[in-house]
Amino acid sequence: MGSRNSYIVGMRAIVSEKGQVTIPKAIRDRLGIRPGQVLDFAADKGQLVATKTVPEDPVEAVYGVLHLRRPTDELVRTLRGKADV
Repeated sequence: MGSRNSYIVGMRAIVSEKGQVTIPKAIRDRLGIRPGQVLDFAADKGQLVATKTVPEDPVEAVYGVLHLRRPTDELVRTLRGKADV
């Protein structure tokens, strides 16, 4: 009696010609998988395992890339100029 796209029974999905699969909505909701979420795939004992990746913090990604020859506070003072009192 269920429709062809019903994922309630057994949470099944059909692999498309392009190898694509729709993750059932109940699972997406339960795991917090949103559009744009990156998943890592692995095979483990004959099972396909998908793991949500942790988004990289943009600040953490560039932390330490500048190699300054002087302290940061000194650089900031130079860039901002004298403080208005």
